[in-house]
Amino acid sequence: MKCIEQLGYIQIDTISVVQRAHHHTLWTRVLDFRKEHLDALQKDRKVFEYWAHAASYLPMRDFRFSLPYMNAIAGGQKHWHTPDKKLMQRMIRHIRTEGPVMARHFEDTGEGKSHFWGGSKPAKIALEQLFIEGELMISHREGFQKVFDLTERVLPRSVDTRIPSHEEFLRHLITRTIQAQGIASEPEIRYLRKGIKADLSRQIQQMIHDGEIVEVKIQENPTSYYSTPELVETGVSTRTSKRTHLLSPFDNFVIQRKRIAALFDFDYQIECYVPKHKRQHGYFCLPILFGDTIIGRLDPKADKREKTLRIENLVLEKPVSQKEQLTRQLASTLRDFAEFNQCTDCRILKSNDKKFAKDLAKVLG
Repeated sequence: MKCIEQLGYIQIDTISVVQRAHHHTLWTRVLDFRKEHLDALQKDRKVFEYWAHAASYLPMRDFRFSLPYMNAIAGGQKHWHTPDKKLMQRMIRHIRTEGPVMARHFEDTGEGKSHFWGGSKPAKIALEQLFIEGELMISHREGFQKVFDLTERVLPRSVDTRIPSHEEFLRHLITRTIQAQGIASEPEIRYLRKGIKADLSRQIQQMIHDGEIVEVKIQENPTSYYSTPELVETGVSTRTSKRTHLLSPFDNFVIQRKRIAALFDFDYQIECYVPKHKRQHGYFCLPILFGDTIIGRLDPKADKREKTLRIENLVLEKPVSQKEQLTRQLASTLRDFAEFNQCTDCRILKSNDKKFAKDLAKVLG
């Protein structure tokens, strides 16, 4: 729970060539993490699902900061689809009477019966619209299927539901981003949020004036970053561990690609949406973080039938002086990642550094 509160959100994603992003991101940071932990937090109403910059798990204590977006969508702002208000009202009455539902409950049976929802797609769109407007919440998931219920039956009574003022919302956005990232620029703070640029800039300057945050400059980088005096003081005296991590493409650390390019000189994109013949590195490459440097990427696939973690491509992109240490560390991380993916073996199929791949395979055994 502390990890989710620290990061502010955990992005949810459906891609499952390895463990899904929301589980992977927590596994990277939480010792002995298991998927059931996240399910338990949701059922215990410690976290809730909603839209951050994408579908996410958020701390329940931050629920009120989702209310402005819920109200904007309910007031006519478009999210994805044009809502069918009549169907939505019928859906609400159905859930109120019959209880929680999943989209699959409204699948067309092919029996020719006429249902009020008119087919699976209209029903799913109506459920998602009611969810994004705040009328419904996701009570829990069965497998990866969302279980929708009335917000009044899911939201704990103790949760603060006061709508934040515009200033409160901006302050929350600033402090949450800095808390998660250590330093953040103005564009990073308002990532994928429209219509707040001028107000956010004024709020940042006010918080600087009040001594709550400070401007931070990085050598040879013209961008202005912001942090808190406490974090700056802590950062000066903190030493970076030379541990190795495999990061999900949707990890909070790398999700803003321009930030990673500017701060870590790492040009990264996820290529699962790129036609196969145009991919440079692989379908679902994970950045490799070694100490404080992203030194490359690898493209994994968990073959559950063979119980083998296949590394389709391993690409080293930065010179590493401590190759032996990297070999040992990455081998250890790959073993743990294989186990996390219910695999007992790990095979490297391709690499741009054949000697390193050979040494790594030898350590893996």
